[in-house]
Amino acid sequence: MKIYHGSLVKVVTPRIIPTGHTSDYGTGFYTTTSFEQAERWVKRKLDENQTSGYVNVYEWDENAKDVLSFLHFPKVSEEWIDFVHNNRTVPKFTHNYDIVYGPVANDKVYAAFALFEQGFIDKPTLIREMRAYKLVDQMLFHTEKSLESLTYLDSKEISI
Repeated sequence: MKIYHGSLVKVVTPRIIPTGHTSDYGTGFYTTTSFEQAERWVKRKLDENQTSGYVNVYEWDENAKDVLSFLHFPKVSEEWIDFVHNNRTVPKFTHNYDIVYGPVANDKVYAAFALFEQGFIDKPTLIREMRAYKLVDQMLFHTEKSLESLTYLDSKEISI
């Protein structure tokens, strides 16, 4: 399966790089099956000082999900909300999955998720709101072992 990673640089050898911010699925190497989503990630990071970036293309060995610890959220659900909420808000929260795959809370629904996190709406309301949008996916490679299932193919330059 082809997957994509948007970055300001070519990423021939993916790495797990701890970040100082919270993310949906925790620390790791984020990818998507949508070239367009990866391209949006690149364009969001560009400015007058950095006018180009890359969508890095990989082949993912799908057999890896049979030998690694693989968590899949096929759609927005209470379990998905709890997992994302914990990763974003619980200090030092971690999980033991090698790979996590499921929906990404894109810009259109981020506001709704923020309302949930602040206690203004409940889970059923958030689920209804998020299911009204066509969400793209994201796949997190959380461990070094999981990165071995990726093969670099190419990098496509993206400019503003």
